[in-house]
Amino acid sequence: MISRVADHCFWVGRYIERAESTARLLQVTRALAFDAELPPLHCWRPLMIVSGQYPEFAGHFGADAAGNGDIVQRYMTWAPENPASIRTSIRAAREGARSIREVLGHEIWQATNELYLWFAGEDASAAYVHDRDEVYRNIRRGTQLCLGLVRSTMLHDDPMDFLWLGVLLERIGQTARILDMHHHIQGAAEGQQPLLQTALWLSLLRACSGFEAFIRREQGRVSREAAVSFLLYEARFPRSLRYCVRSALALARRLDAAGGKGAVTEARVRLEALDRWLDKQEQNDIPLSVHGLLTHVVDEASTACHELQRGVEGATAVAAAAQKMAAQ
Repeated sequence: MISRVADHCFWVGRYIERAESTARLLQVTRALAFDAELPPLHCWRPLMIVSGQYPEFAGHFGADAAGNGDIVQRYMTWAPENPASIRTSIRAAREGARSIREVLGHEIWQATNELYLWFAGEDASAAYVHDRDEVYRNIRRGTQLCLGLVRSTMLHDDPMDFLWLGVLLERIGQTARILDMHHHIQGAAEGQQPLLQTALWLSLLRACSGFEAFIRREQGRVSREAAVSFLLYEARFPRSLRYCVRSALALARRLDAAGGKGAVTEARVRLEALDRWLDKQEQNDIPLSVHGLLTHVVDEASTACHELQRGVEGATAVAAAAQKMAAQ
């Protein structure tokens, strides 16, 4: 497979997953801000922090603006200068898909393009004013349709493996960031009623689309330890760190064994180390603060992405040099 195609597949997967996760997080935080007895700053600022965009946001709007839900939502939804905004993610996914539409297939390209055209048009802008939750739901449905078509219409070969590896690596980082929101919210919630603490954990589970699966597994019992363990280690839940890391590792091993010119070797090594590290963490009790653990996961997932991209770019350079020599 051409390295350029591998790179586009990888990033299309990442951008689609990022748009879906951001829309879900905005929708859940919006509900939390309305229902929880917390100051707005303690609901919206954690979202900006875990997105990684708080320094740029505060520098542009001021630190106090992180407590204004409308400004935060507009920045995370529409801002073209924000690399984590829904607009940026959908636009980048569409541009990547257009470059490899013959690889993805017509249905996937059509779904991605239709999502972009709806979001960039007047209908989405008007709906955002009158029914913001519906906009977030439409984004989630559109991105989930794209990912569903990937699994059900593409050949399960190298292009799909690279695309789904992008999805899984992005999901690892997103799940860790969402779970880490509790670290930034708990200062305001500390000492509050147990009911509020329970509401916070249920909100984070909803932000990871894990509420119903968690309730089913725990038979309605909610605790901090159970919620953290579920999102970290539940191997049957497709958004847990354990599931995503092992699934990404399986794809990396398959691509590496298929002779990917070493493009995924370093990423595979990183994922193997992260998988072993999570195994060791599971043997211990859930710590009072999982902030350090989650930060490590985000850093390792980011490094794996960087190593993979560097490997693909290196393979592209080698191929270009070989073509140049052959032409001479």
